[in-house]
Amino acid sequence: MTYYTPSGGLPAQTELLTDRAIVTGAYTVIPKGVLRDIVTSNLPGFTATRAWLLARPITGFSTTFSQLIVEIGAGGGAERPEQESGVEGVVFVTSGSLALTIAGERHVLAPGGYAYLAAGDSWSLANEGSEPTSFHWIRKAYEPVEGHAAASFVTRDQDVAPEPMPDTDGAWATTRFVDPDDLAHDMHVNIVTFQPGGSIPFAETHVMEHGLFVLEGKGVYRLNGDWVEVEAGDFLWLRAFCPQACYAGGPGPFRYLLYKDVNRQIRLTGA
Repeated sequence: MTYYTPSGGLPAQTELLTDRAIVTGAYTVIPKGVLRDIVTSNLPGFTATRAWLLARPITGFSTTFSQLIVEIGAGGGAERPEQESGVEGVVFVTSGSLALTIAGERHVLAPGGYAYLAAGDSWSLANEGSEPTSFHWIRKAYEPVEGHAAASFVTRDQDVAPEPMPDTDGAWATTRFVDPDDLAHDMHVNIVTFQPGGSIPFAETHVMEHGLFVLEGKGVYRLNGDWVEVEAGDFLWLRAFCPQACYAGGPGPFRYLLYKDVNRQIRLTGA
């Protein structure tokens, strides 16, 4: 398995400005060529770290989550990465080695490492190696439900078998890190895999918002009536009810990390 990781840098002065970035009222595409040094940010409480902020709540567009790619240099990290007690998170490592400590228990995550971090839990991050480590960090304000409580856990992409979608002969499969029926979880961060030629053969139009980072391969997405070609390193950000379908272009698998908000009733009377 391979996981695309941005390396930053800047384009040469001789390069053309043409790129594939798209911003509409229904979706945004941030291509890998945009992930340069000049658009990184520092994060409070972190050392030797920079981050690409891919998504944040925007009124009238997508409102439920934020998504970052974080790069920590050798010796860097954070004792308290999450500074909002009501926020849950998922960390997914794409390169290097990341030491993650949750409530005093230490884990070392290599590429493919996945951690769900429950709201209110104490956790820290460190790069104890000599090379940079990079990971996706997806954050959401947790919506508690009486009788259900999400707990932190650590696993790996390599240890979770993809589940084929019905009637697809394995051409479309989803690696699910939590049980879809578990009401403790109000977000899913999964990996979706299409074999060459595999497709979503209808325009999904649903309430869930998406952050979609292409980890491997290439494909073509149908977004609100537009055909958009994407490849490893591109990020797609979809608001609720954006019609969406796709097919994998080959020659290898098309894989992406997918966020969606799930398992909650719509609030109509405030917090």
